[in-house]
Amino acid sequence: MARLSGRKILVTGGGSGIGRTTAALFVQEGAAVAVLDRPAQRGSVPGGNFVEVDVADPDSVRNAIEAAASALGGLDGVVNAAGIFSGAGLADTTPALFSQTLAVNLTGTFLVIQAVAPRLLATGGGATIVNIGSGVGITPTGPGSTAYVASKGGVIAMTKALAMELAPTVRVNVVCPGAVDTPMTQGFLRNAAGEVDPAISNRYALRRAAAPEEIAAAILFLTSAEASFVTGIVMPVDGGRTFH
Repeated sequence: MARLSGRKILVTGGGSGIGRTTAALFVQEGAAVAVLDRPAQRGSVPGGNFVEVDVADPDSVRNAIEAAASALGGLDGVVNAAGIFSGAGLADTTPALFSQTLAVNLTGTFLVIQAVAPRLLATGGGATIVNIGSGVGITPTGPGSTAYVASKGGVIAMTKALAMELAPTVRVNVVCPGAVDTPMTQGFLRNAAGEVDPAISNRYALRRAAAPEEIAAAILFLTSAEASFVTGIVMPVDGGRTFH
């Protein structure tokens, strides 16, 4: 049985990485899906309705939400997967880099939720928001990634606040991946031989990086009716890194 049959869900960052895998899975599970991303990602999810967006721009977000709702005949779910990464530490993080990282990862998530919340509240119940945080937003792995860690920590805190504010009509949760094998992570995840760097994989109890499908499965659970009594949770999907 299709676990999302009849649902109308938008996925930001839905053209690549975790977002793309999630959008494709949701289509497979019976949902009508709007894929919000940059123009270069158009057509990346067969069966998805592509909508161009810059999540850091309030006008672009509002227009994209309107277009997505029009294409799907309404909205009752959101997955905020749009994001950028920087591994820079404090000394190398310029104010511009810090602002850009927060603008996409944190402010972008806020803008999407703010724009779509009236539509979700109007459903009367069963609507969902799943944000993508990061394991480093719970427990950093070590020095570096100053702006990225700050942005994902903010997403986690905001998720908890919104779970209270939008209840009981909308469930709001956050999935916090560990290292995931996606285009965004290729610059640091793999060594010169193309293998996952043992310095990274050894931080994980399961001794490997995740496939994006493993993160999408957790997002699917939180979006589905199977998680109907779950809201405000921070779900690490990180191979045991945050306890290990």
